[in-house]
Amino acid sequence: MHLYQIRAERSEETKNLEFTLNPTNLHAALYSCQMNANFPPAPMVSADPATTPTHSAHTALRLPLHTRHRKALLALFSAVVLTACGGGQDKKEAPSAATGNTPAPTAGGGGSTSGAAPATPPPPSVGVIRVQPADVGLLSELPGRTEASRIAQVRARATGILQARRFEEGTEVREGQLLFTIDPTPYQAALASAQAQLARAEGTLLQAQAQAERAKPLLDAKAISEQEAINAQAARRQAEAEVAAAKASVQLAQLNLNHASVTAPIAGRIGRALVTEGALVGQGEATALALVQQIDPMFVNFTQATGDVLRLRSAIERGQLKSAGKDAALITLVLEDGSVHPQKGKLLFSDLSVDPNTGQVALRAIVPNPKKALLPGLFVRVQLEQAMAPGAMLLPQQAVARGGQGDTVRVVGEDGMVEQRPVKVGPARGNQWVVLEGLKDGEQVMVDGFQKVRGKGPVKPVPWSPSGKPAAPTTAPTTAPNTAPTAAQGGPTASGAPTAPAR
Repeated sequence: MHLYQIRAERSEETKNLEFTLNPTNLHAALYSCQMNANFPPAPMVSADPATTPTHSAHTALRLPLHTRHRKALLALFSAVVLTACGGGQDKKEAPSAATGNTPAPTAGGGGSTSGAAPATPPPPSVGVIRVQPADVGLLSELPGRTEASRIAQVRARATGILQARRFEEGTEVREGQLLFTIDPTPYQAALASAQAQLARAEGTLLQAQAQAERAKPLLDAKAISEQEAINAQAARRQAEAEVAAAKASVQLAQLNLNHASVTAPIAGRIGRALVTEGALVGQGEATALALVQQIDPMFVNFTQATGDVLRLRSAIERGQLKSAGKDAALITLVLEDGSVHPQKGKLLFSDLSVDPNTGQVALRAIVPNPKKALLPGLFVRVQLEQAMAPGAMLLPQQAVARGGQGDTVRVVGEDGMVEQRPVKVGPARGNQWVVLEGLKDGEQVMVDGFQKVRGKGPVKPVPWSPSGKPAAPTTAPTTAPNTAPTAAQGGPTASGAPTAPAR
């Protein structure tokens, strides 16, 4: 900052040195000087009022001096500057009140902030859970498909024209309910013919019986030969056989007539009709008319790899796992949308042989389906509890990092330091992993806030719950932006003194 502009000139008349003191913004400069030095205001140096205008921007002190008085002039000028910058601290706060700028406080209470140390941020908050060992059931989740417990194909057993459909497609039908009607006229005529033949046979039988009865006393009286008596008995037996054949013909004709009325073979849900009215059915083969399925209860067919079965049996024999007990035969179905079927099923059997093509064993379970929510052919995941893991722990899946080098978790110590620890993970149980080895009772495992951990600094553990996030982390206060005017705008400097605007 230039307090004064000093120009030395040599006068042609006097041949002496002349010094022109031209203070630029003299008042602002002297004010800044006295604030930087923490002294009271000094008297201002002004020009000669007789030769200087009142509102002149530059005031010049023209001091004609001889060469021998040069040292005296420099001493006088130094005294003026020191007087302007001298003083105490009694009026230090006055300019701030006048300008509205408050000096910024510093860490050490001094006039400069260049050496202040930044504040240490608090440790970040992370969500943790405390693990507790318990006997955890190991669930084997296997893929499977549902199947109706009973399936019946409705076929035409009589040949003829289909006259009517007597059911509504996609509804429940009961056993014996009428479904289709085939033209019964030919079968009614055949029944009438069979009944007529039966009547003729019965008449013939009546006559044969009468002759046989009369031949017996005549044979005793030697009125007829023995051969004639035998012929009478044979005619009666033949008439009886004809009656029996006629009765069978009547029964067959009645059965064919009954087949013209197609009924439901079982109770269940019937699908769409496979034929329409007016179609010729039963010509040369039993035409399929519809399909009835019983879906309550429902079968579930699934498979399990033989390697898994052998490893499970071996672990139970070594004592690493325990048998699941009486609940081992119960299963749970997980549907395609992730929902769980409310009714638990029961394991029916395990196949006695291994499929040579797949190396798996077939299993079947039966599941109640009272609301008909399960449909045949539905893909499901079967959760079968086959063993118990003693002293295991359950962790949310997001807490376990799985990689090619193994499974690891982050454990938060009592001092807040984070440790990465390898663990042995078993099968999943819902949205949790079963941890078999690597953790101790009561340890805190990090579940949330991994992105906040930087380096090896401490963290603040916060209890975590599956329904929400941990408490809001405590972050370091950010430094407010310096909105005070700069030196070029006339604001305070680092020491708290306002700076005069530059021209």
